[in-house]
Amino acid sequence: MDIRLLCTFGLGTASIAALAAPEEEGGIALPQRPNVIFIVADDLGYGDLSCYGMTRIQTPNTDALARGGLRFTDAHAVAATSTPSRYSLFTGHYSWRRNDTHIAAGNAGMVIRPEQATIADMFKEAGYMTGAVGKWHLGLGDKTGTQDWNAEVTPGPRDIGFDYSYLMAATADRVPCVWMDNQRVANHDASAPIYIDYDQPFEGEPLGKDHPEMLTKLKPSPNHGHNQAIVNGISRIGYMKGGGRALWEDEHIADTLTAKAVSFIHERKDTTFFLYVGTNDVHVPRYPNEAFRGKSGMGLRGDAILQFDWTVGQIVEALRHDNLLANTLIILTSDNGPVVDDGYADQSVEQLGDHRPWGPFRGGKYSSFQAGTTIPLIVHWPKQVKAATTDALFSHIDLYASLAHLVGQPITDGAAPDSRNYLNTLIGTDNIGRDYIIEASPTTLSVYDGTWHYISPCKAPAYNKLTDIELGNAPYDQLYNLQQDIGEQHNVAEQFPDVVSRLKELLIIDN
Repeated sequence: MDIRLLCTFGLGTASIAALAAPEEEGGIALPQRPNVIFIVADDLGYGDLSCYGMTRIQTPNTDALARGGLRFTDAHAVAATSTPSRYSLFTGHYSWRRNDTHIAAGNAGMVIRPEQATIADMFKEAGYMTGAVGKWHLGLGDKTGTQDWNAEVTPGPRDIGFDYSYLMAATADRVPCVWMDNQRVANHDASAPIYIDYDQPFEGEPLGKDHPEMLTKLKPSPNHGHNQAIVNGISRIGYMKGGGRALWEDEHIADTLTAKAVSFIHERKDTTFFLYVGTNDVHVPRYPNEAFRGKSGMGLRGDAILQFDWTVGQIVEALRHDNLLANTLIILTSDNGPVVDDGYADQSVEQLGDHRPWGPFRGGKYSSFQAGTTIPLIVHWPKQVKAATTDALFSHIDLYASLAHLVGQPITDGAAPDSRNYLNTLIGTDNIGRDYIIEASPTTLSVYDGTWHYISPCKAPAYNKLTDIELGNAPYDQLYNLQQDIGEQHNVAEQFPDVVSRLKELLIIDN
């Protein structure tokens, strides 16, 4: 998030200083160090999984993890959009403390710099093999627009702790539409060198806005901007030339990343490993494999949820096959809240029916309301985690410190400055979570303490008509009691000025 875009908090404008931190928990006796797998869905809402009470769609593989593990009902991403959310998850550093962690372009330079410690560095220092597969969206190369996509792109994941990577450079709706295999384009086609530009189109390359007849798989929604380079029947954001046989087909994105994740597991079954799996599901453009298209009855977004659940099942089966499941800690979550129409006419709005991707909450992706950052979180580790549901308040920001404690790895000076050890909460040995969390939308910050949700004043628009999402912005203090008003319909800031003052103080302004 660009800190310059943050609205004021009623206390003046400036950068934001350090926050008071909850006290750390004590240590616990643990069995043999587990393998650790993050499965991070994209734009999957709190209300998108049947284990969270939804009935129109069934996610049996994810439900099985929830039945055998710990399901959180009050877990949160740091931010309501992808790049800042993943930045904080990997670094234990609040994305809003920097002015360059907003949604990254496809040709962005690497947001996490090589000198910055990451959770992958931590695992690597602890003796783990480390891997990253799937969606990245944290930039590659040194500076925006300077990458040579026909050679090794550096710096990259290897420079921030990952031994192995097979990744999208950004997202499926942004060029380049190729896989990066250890920082080189997979299946690179020398006869079709790759050129990327986010300012000017390439002469002779058709664009979606000019050639709708070439959009054989999906067409963009009006005014969203997904109408530029055409790759395999779908128009994207940005301009691209070349690629040849390296270009992906959207219906095989999930197949590909799942196969790479499974191979990583099989090939490292005799080691201890950390694997990040970032699925494209359920981000746009949604064009699942034919095996899932039309199966949900909810349009392509629903079909993509089924495909995500299949990916989960394949990973679990690979662990079971290699006798690794009992001592593998799986953390399944999402990067931010849901959005139904985010750029493509895929019938997801028309076929949504009574399904509520946002669950009982208000807002969605991009929003300061609770649906922006309230996400599913399931922790599965048969050797240690008992089946249960917890309402403890937990934030992605604390995964770094909690897992460092798990593997007995000291956190180096300056690393994970905002992360705290809540391992006991993460694995369910107690129900004491954070005292409060900080949540970031693209325009402002909010504070939530498990009961009260305070949203800072902001003069940005209150509603995004393109996505049909309430953004939670207002030029006055907002306060909601989620124990009594989970849908955030009644602003009680004027009735409880002492609560507003207390929560405001957690956002310390440094003039």
